[in-house]
Amino acid sequence: MIGRIIKIAALCIIFIGVAGITSYFTLSFIIKSEDTVIVPDFIDKDVVYVLESLTELGLNTKVKGSEYNSDVPKNHIIFQEPKAGSEIKKGRDVKIIFSKGPQMIPMPNLAGLSLQQARLIFEEQDLCRGSLATVFDISTDKDTVIAQSPQSGATVRRGSCVDLLVSEGPRPAAYKMPDLSGLQLEDALLTIEKYHLPHGEIKTQIEKGKSKNSVLEQDPPAGYRVSEGDEVNLVINRRKEAGAAAKQTGTTAGGIFHYRIDNGFLKRHIRVQLNRDGLTSDLFDDFVSPGKDIWLIIPRDQPATLLVYDDDRLVRTEVYDNW
Repeated sequence: MIGRIIKIAALCIIFIGVAGITSYFTLSFIIKSEDTVIVPDFIDKDVVYVLESLTELGLNTKVKGSEYNSDVPKNHIIFQEPKAGSEIKKGRDVKIIFSKGPQMIPMPNLAGLSLQQARLIFEEQDLCRGSLATVFDISTDKDTVIAQSPQSGATVRRGSCVDLLVSEGPRPAAYKMPDLSGLQLEDALLTIEKYHLPHGEIKTQIEKGKSKNSVLEQDPPAGYRVSEGDEVNLVINRRKEAGAAAKQTGTTAGGIFHYRIDNGFLKRHIRVQLNRDGLTSDLFDDFVSPGKDIWLIIPRDQPATLLVYDDDRLVRTEVYDNW
């Protein structure tokens, strides 16, 4: 009886021991399989794909550098450590070196491309922009490459600089500067607008015997050659003391300006400029629906000229002297 009990106890101990050993090895295998990964083969693979793959595997990326390589395309892997097939724990580093592509490349053809497109190609091919020359060309759009040096197809080293000849578009129309002397400011602005000449500074000075708000001086002078886009500076006959008087009396609050947009179907681009002693600023610049009203407060600390542009066309001029 005692022997039978001993035999049963021994069998139980053996069974428990075998079960414990089996559980240990099973658990160790599960834990080990969860903490380790097999490193894939990344050679010739795109660097973005490699970075995403390593992140998914729980491994860290360590970039050791980049090298020129004639056989492996740019931004593809040429070296990895550990090698493909290695078993490593998660969280470990995988070192990579990626290719910068061949060091000698054929010069791309930039003629006919925009300057922005040429810059993108420079970045892609590791080239730099050298000197930039411009020329008026009636047959080529503005900011389009006309010629390049080195020529397209020439073999160049990455990092080389490329000189460009870029079009400024057709040459602007040239005019003989009209004589604005004696014209009222509004008439003078309308005159130069016909020649596509923007106004520059509008300064003031007082000259007795001349009409109020008339043009006293202009730059460029009458008869000079001007091109579209050249600014015209004006001096008009107007006192400067109004702003000082307003400060002395304390009446520096603004005046009210109102402009109503004509009826129609499309929004209008409305721009309201304020010129005070040669300095111009935009009080309003936006697209406005037909039939809407624009209300603005005009500062009155000094004399000012208000210019209203409707779809880039001067439609109204107001001169504020005494408030």
